[in-house]
Amino acid sequence: MLTLQDDVMADARMRRREFLRVGGLALGGLTLADLFAVKALAQAKKRLLHDKSVIFLFMHGGPSQFETFDPKMEAPAGIRSATGETNTTIPGVTFGGTLEKLARLAHKFSIVRSFVTGDGNHDIKPVMGKDTIGANMGSLYARVAGPLRADSAMPSNIALFPRAVKPDTGPAITAFGNFEATGDLGAAYAPFVPGSGKGLHQDMRLNLPQQRVNDRRTLLSALDQWKRWTDTDGLVDGLSAFQQQAFDTLLRNVSDAFDFSKEDPKLIERYDTATLVPKERISKVWNNREHYADHAATLGKLLLLARRLCERGCGFVTVTTSFVWDMHADVNNATMTEGMGYVGVPFDHAVSAFIEDVEARGLRDKILLVCCGEMGRTPYINKNGGRDHWGNLAPLMLYGGGLKMGQVIGQSSSNGGEPASNPITIPDLMATIMHTLMDVGEVRATSGLPKNLVEAITRGEAIKGLI
Repeated sequence: MLTLQDDVMADARMRRREFLRVGGLALGGLTLADLFAVKALAQAKKRLLHDKSVIFLFMHGGPSQFETFDPKMEAPAGIRSATGETNTTIPGVTFGGTLEKLARLAHKFSIVRSFVTGDGNHDIKPVMGKDTIGANMGSLYARVAGPLRADSAMPSNIALFPRAVKPDTGPAITAFGNFEATGDLGAAYAPFVPGSGKGLHQDMRLNLPQQRVNDRRTLLSALDQWKRWTDTDGLVDGLSAFQQQAFDTLLRNVSDAFDFSKEDPKLIERYDTATLVPKERISKVWNNREHYADHAATLGKLLLLARRLCERGCGFVTVTTSFVWDMHADVNNATMTEGMGYVGVPFDHAVSAFIEDVEARGLRDKILLVCCGEMGRTPYINKNGGRDHWGNLAPLMLYGGGLKMGQVIGQSSSNGGEPASNPITIPDLMATIMHTLMDVGEVRATSGLPKNLVEAITRGEAIKGLI
C-alpha cells in the first residue's frame, strides 16, 4: 500500500533500498524497474479490464431518499420531503428542494428508486461488508487488476478522506467499518490512503508532508527532499535506465495528481464547497458540528482530486467525508431541513461541478460515479424533525461509465418506504460496477483468482436499464 505521511523521516528503520521496491504491490514482489518490464502482461490484462474508472462517493450515515431523489410530495405531511421539491430536466421527475444544481443536470445521470441495502445498521456495507467478502470493493478490483498500474505506476485502489485535501480536519470515521479492509485478499490490495498520517507496514511509502497538499511549491519541495534522502548513498544515481525511469515515473505520476496548480482557478472555485457552509454558521447545538464543517470544507476538492486520480490511471477511488447523513434531530444530528443545508448543499454543489467537469473533458464514458449510503430513512419524520434508520429503501445515483443516463430506475411505494418494483440490492450494484470495470466473463475464466472473489464479482445482476 502506498501511503502519504506527514513525518518525512519517520520509521528510519526501513532501509533506503526498500523504498525502491514495490514488493507485494506489483504482482508478486517486482521492483519498480519491473513495472516497465511487464508491458506484455499489461497488454494481456486489457482483455480483462475495461479502460474505465469508478469513484464511489459514500454518503456515510444514511441519506434520506425523500430529501434527495424521491420527494413524494403527494404524500401527507410528515412523510413527504421536508425540504420541498425542485423540478428536474426529466419530465415528471422532481428531487428534494436542496438539490437544485443536480436537478438541472438530471438528464446526465440516473437514479434508482428501488435500492435496498438490507438493514438499517450503521456500517459501510456498500463499500465493505459481507457482499464484498469483507474487503473494500476497490480491493476486489485491485486483486484482478493488480495493485499498481504497470503502465503508469498509479495505485489501482485509492481511498480519499478529508485529510487528503485538508490536514486539519478530523480523522476518518472507522467506528462503523474499515474502509481499508482487504478481507483475506491480503494487505497488498489495501487502498492507498493519502494524508492518513499512518506508518506504513507493507511495501513502500511516499513521504509527503500534508500541510498543504494543493500547494505546488510545498509538494515539489517535499518530493525533492524525499528523493535526496533516498539518494544519500548514491543509490538513485546508480540505478539502471529502467530503474531510473520507474523511479521518476512513480514520483511524477502520483505527485502530479495532487498538484492543483495546473487546474484552471475558476474550475477549482467551481468545485470549492468550503464557503457554502462556514463553520460559524453551523449551530453549536449539534455534537456533529465538526463533521458537518469537515464535509463542507472538503467534499468539492475530494471529488476534484478523485477525477485527477482517475485521469492518471487509478481504477477505483472511494471518497467519503464524515458521518454526516444521520439526521435524527437528536443531540448529535440536525433536523432534516437544517441538516440538508449543512450536508445536501455541498453535495449538490460538488457533484454537479464534477459532472460538468467530466462532461467538458470528454470523460463521461470513462468514469463512473456512484453515490449512496448504508441505508435510507424512515417514511415518517420523527417528533423532533428528523428521520430514523431505515433499511428497506435507500437513494442511489449513478453517473457516467458508459451506462444509460437520464433515467429513473425502479419505483418506490406510495409512502417511500419500500420498493414497488423489483428491488436492486448491493450485489446488483456491485455487478453494475464490475461490469463497468472489467469483462466479467473473462473473470470467470481467469485462473488463479480466489473463488470467493470471483463469486462476489459475479453474484449479482447488473441493473437492468443501465447496461
